[in-house]
Amino acid sequence: MEGTIRVEDLEKTFEDRKRGLIRAVDGISFTCRPGRIFGLLGPNGAGKTTALRILSTVLRPSGGQVRVNGYDVIKAPEKVRESIGFLSGATALYERSTAREVITFFGELFGLAPKAIRTRVDELSALLHMDEFLEQACGKLSAGQRQKVSIARTIVHDPPVVILDEPTANLDVLIAREVVLFVAAERERGKTILLSTHIMSEVDRLCDDVAIIHEGRLLLSGTKAEVVRQGGGDSVEDVFFQLVSMPGGTDEVGS
Repeated sequence: MEGTIRVEDLEKTFEDRKRGLIRAVDGISFTCRPGRIFGLLGPNGAGKTTALRILSTVLRPSGGQVRVNGYDVIKAPEKVRESIGFLSGATALYERSTAREVITFFGELFGLAPKAIRTRVDELSALLHMDEFLEQACGKLSAGQRQKVSIARTIVHDPPVVILDEPTANLDVLIAREVVLFVAAERERGKTILLSTHIMSEVDRLCDDVAIIHEGRLLLSGTKAEVVRQGGGDSVEDVFFQLVSMPGGTDEVGS
């Protein structure tokens, strides 16, 4: 199915001089489908960002298989990159360029025609309420305005798959709400959305499916109702905190 993300037995290991072999991602599997928001949940250091970087071809997996929009991340990385928009919290903006210039530049990188870029910039400006700062240098923008520019450049090519790593982190409540509404609108357009977050109110409001990972391992995955039922809690938040604080991890809970 177009836009589907399939992750099977994904592994990523790193060598550390002091700690030896580190399993940042340890055999996780999940599927994200079009028209649904998949929440990847876990505390800091759980392996969420590492997994997202593999999905976006920034990192190579140590084992397993990942297919995005039908393309293998190792065999066809360029096709994967054409199919996705990846918002990383670590990505900076060009301080001296205006918001319009940044979005235009990324449109050019994706091979869009000049007229198509102008049309798309106008669409995104209206969608993300950017009109008032579209011509301002990014170095003068607020954190919320900068995040909107980052989102716009992420999806300027209108990809079928959108991967968002903590999209509302450090934003004020009003801007965060706009971002949440934008994500919900993209789902309504049939996009496959993979959302990494630790904000449980966003999970409750946005996510159709969730996966909880801790120390690189998958603890539970499924629809929100399935995760609550399997985890024996009253809510996803309740199950999440029960699992990540459980000594030894996943052995007591099936997936």
